Amino acid sequence: MTLPAEFVLPVDKPEGPTSHDIVGAVRRSLGLRRVGHTGTLDPFASGLLLVCVGRATRLAEYLSGLDKTYEALAKLGETTDTLDREGEVLQRRDGWVGLGPERIEEALAGLRGPIEQIPPAFSAKKVRGEAAHRRVRRGESVELGPASVTVHELELMSFELPLVGLRVRCSTGTYVRALARDLGETLGVGAHLVGLRRTAVGAFGVETAIGLDDLHDAEVVSRAAIEPLDALAHLPSFVANDTEAIRLRQGRAVEVVDGALEGLVAVAHGGELLAVGESAGGVLRPRKVFGT
Repeated sequence: MTLPAEFVLPVDKPEGPTSHDIVGAVRRSLGLRRVGHTGTLDPFASGLLLVCVGRATRLAEYLSGLDKTYEALAKLGETTDTLDREGEVLQRRDGWVGLGPERIEEALAGLRGPIEQIPPAFSAKKVRGEAAHRRVRRGESVELGPASVTVHELELMSFELPLVGLRVRCSTGTYVRALARDLGETLGVGAHLVGLRRTAVGAFGVETAIGLDDLHDAEVVSRAAIEPLDALAHLPSFVANDTEAIRLRQGRAVEVVDGALEGLVAVAHGGELLAVGESAGGVLRPRKVFGT
């Protein structure tokens, strides 16, 4: 079976490998060099990784900003240097004994909505051009400033002390490890993350993803593949006629009747993605052209 020249592949990453490892596995299995992912998952985490294949690597910037949904498991009473189970324990406290779900819910309420979050020191956040975790591992002291993120949903899913199960839907750039840390500090007992699974990226769910063992099966890959136009379903759309398609392919602007069409737009022609454009003031200008 011949695979399309460009598509987005939802992969269910297991615990252990890095996101870069998954990209390498897809590259080797499909025999293609142009492969990239749209949002890093920590090695200890599992779940949905959207992998862009072929010319669809040019779509990555339009997918990386989608909201993410996670199922997380936090352990109260212990803090670690990495804020997860892979780090060294820094402190143990037993104040979690006797906590009730009502107190947990109260603490979670303060972590919902737009918040200022301090990223973990063990993270890919750049400090003077280098990832913070690299500097920390060299023994350097790293201080990261707060970042503005939004926690759209934060639900208590299970309560078996000292373990607390959470469901999180958040904006890109949010660290669930940091949410666990902040939950523990709010409760006055400390906490770190012992489990993390990404269940959705935007409207795409992990139930449609394929495992690493399926990468060698072209039929399975083809069924799971997301066409570029479908991958950009979160953007407003514009269907170009033949004349407009010619202009857009040439990098020229076209007029749009819909005055409400503003910002990034997915341009379709013949049922396929022709371009990603930007519309303003009734004029649509192509930013990236995909159709040939």
